[in-house]
Amino acid sequence: MRRMNYTILCIFYICSLTLTGCTVGPNYQSPKTSVPSSWTGINGQKTGIVDMVHWWTEFNDPNLTSLIERAVKSNLNLKQAESRLRQARAARRVVSAGQRPTINARGSYTRSDSAGVTDDLWRSDLDASWELDIFGGVRRSVEAAKSDIQFAVEDLRDVLVTLCGEVAINYIELRGFQQEIVISQNNLKAQRHTADLTHQRFNSGLVSVLDVANADAQVGNTASQIPTMEASAQQSIYSLSVLLGLEPAALLAELSPTSSIPPAPPVLPAELPSDLLRRRPDIRRAEAQIHAATARIGVATADLFPKFNLAGSAGYQASTSLSGMINSQSSFWSMGPSIDWQIFNTGRVKANIEVQKALTEQAGLAYQSTVLTALKDVENALIAYSKEQQRNKALQDTTAANRKAVNLATELYTQGQINFLSLLDAQRSLYASEDSLVQSTRNLSTDVVSLYKALGGGWNNADIDGKKQ
Repeated sequence: MRRMNYTILCIFYICSLTLTGCTVGPNYQSPKTSVPSSWTGINGQKTGIVDMVHWWTEFNDPNLTSLIERAVKSNLNLKQAESRLRQARAARRVVSAGQRPTINARGSYTRSDSAGVTDDLWRSDLDASWELDIFGGVRRSVEAAKSDIQFAVEDLRDVLVTLCGEVAINYIELRGFQQEIVISQNNLKAQRHTADLTHQRFNSGLVSVLDVANADAQVGNTASQIPTMEASAQQSIYSLSVLLGLEPAALLAELSPTSSIPPAPPVLPAELPSDLLRRRPDIRRAEAQIHAATARIGVATADLFPKFNLAGSAGYQASTSLSGMINSQSSFWSMGPSIDWQIFNTGRVKANIEVQKALTEQAGLAYQSTVLTALKDVENALIAYSKEQQRNKALQDTTAANRKAVNLATELYTQGQINFLSLLDAQRSLYASEDSLVQSTRNLSTDVVSLYKALGGGWNNADIDGKKQ
């Protein structure tokens, strides 16, 4: 009885050490990064409060909104990211199990015969073991696993941000190609009318065969460009279908009808560089990686210290009958602590600590690089949008002037006051400016999409429960 009391006292003491034990290794501290107070590329652009979560609604295009909402539900890359998050959460539960005792139950029956004597043996017992996390190695493992969950959460958010941006860009490009086709068809119609007029004037002896050849060549050149644009438009539909987790041709009937380019919203998001650190998922993911690497230094450091285990077993054993097991004389029990210390393996343990420290340093450098890349992405989108606005305004003026020039040149050519080359130059200039204007309008919208993507728009905690760990 005295020995049992002593054993219980030792167990109580060891458990107290577990509850009050230290946690070796460095504690995680959030990285400190300096960012500019404002964006250089804003440059007088109009900014205001916009919906960063559902930013695509700012384009006021129901088709775009529908495509993005469907992609969020069915995109295969997003489903893979969701599966990785479930994997990380399950892995955390596996690691957390190390904080609790393990219990095994066994039962057996053996019948034997020796020299004509038959014996029956019944046995049932419970074995329990518990690694006492005195130096916090298991707690650091759990901390690292929680950070792995946060990494998976931010990875899922990053896939979501990229997906929304890719759907929007492909949709805007599709509408841009369709508008280019419309312009080419309109110009082709005008050029065919001019070619017919040139043939009539040739038959009347008013122009040379060279003018006829130039007019026919212009028609052929414009007609040859339309199939390439049609192919590009159809390829954009294929890309959108795959982004929605569908076969490439699934959206042909829905998206083939021509529609206008969604205009760029007049107001840009008024986000600050400091907001980027909290909003952009790849930055948050890089920070989670630092946290996990820091915790694993503690896991490796804990191997320098002894590991304490508490084990015990209890049960019944009888050789007469099954009912004879349930009595005090058939019972047995044992319990006691044990220690495991890798005294002659410290070289390997210390080397592993250095490995984990190096990985933490690399994670910190990767974080800084990610922040710089994010800042660059935003500035690139802002300057591209600003300069494209200037270009778009100039192209509008140029297109208006070229349209007047073509109307005047056509009238003068019909009257025989100018030669065909002057009309041809005017038509070519108009076609080029109209095509450039469409491309510029498309670029304005895609630049805004790139800005929202660079700012990390497209997610919130309601869509992805990052706190459920």
